[in-house]
Amino acid sequence: MTSTRTLIRRAALAATATTAALVLAACGGDDGGHDASGTHKSPSASADASATGAPAGAHNDQDVSFAQGMIPHHQQALEMAELAADRASSAQVKDLAARVQKAQDPEIRTMSGWLKAWGEDVPAATPGMDHSGHSGGSGMAGMMDPADMDKLSKASGKDFDTMFLTMMVEHHEGAVEMAETEKAKGRYNPATELADAVITAQTAEIKEMNKLLGKNGG
Repeated sequence: MTSTRTLIRRAALAATATTAALVLAACGGDDGGHDASGTHKSPSASADASATGAPAGAHNDQDVSFAQGMIPHHQQALEMAELAADRASSAQVKDLAARVQKAQDPEIRTMSGWLKAWGEDVPAATPGMDHSGHSGGSGMAGMMDPADMDKLSKASGKDFDTMFLTMMVEHHEGAVEMAETEKAKGRYNPATELADAVITAQTAEIKEMNKLLGKNGG
């Protein structure tokens, strides 16, 4: 059932992206370069996107920054979630980690598709090593540094549960902060819609994790 919901969700996102692309192409297909708001309107990018079936349409620098920042952010969350499979002692923690994986892996693929369609760089798939130096910097709020990830990978049982929940709360708070910036300043509709979904889902998970931390004695 989960896979069916995921397929439906991805189909809905694709349909939204296609509709947005068609509307935007009809409204301003002959305007290349940037407008005063920093919006990208590249005819060649739109043509490439149409040929590949990838989403196109007006987007701005914030949309690019959001995708390039959120991809490694999500990738690190997946690394943390994978550790929970054989290190966590709580079934609730394992369930939460599984949900993080199911939600964020498709989002990484979606955002990577946008960047490719826009002709932008897609971040490398090793956030723990390549991007941790930017922890706390612009667009990377809540990222763990190598020492944090090393500690988590060596923990097990209840110690792992508490460490995982504490780190993931901080990680989710960073993602929500990034998503709020995208909602406020982004131009590309599918990206702002994804940001809204991140805020809704991860805010709920933060509350859930804080409750679990309370049960574990903090």
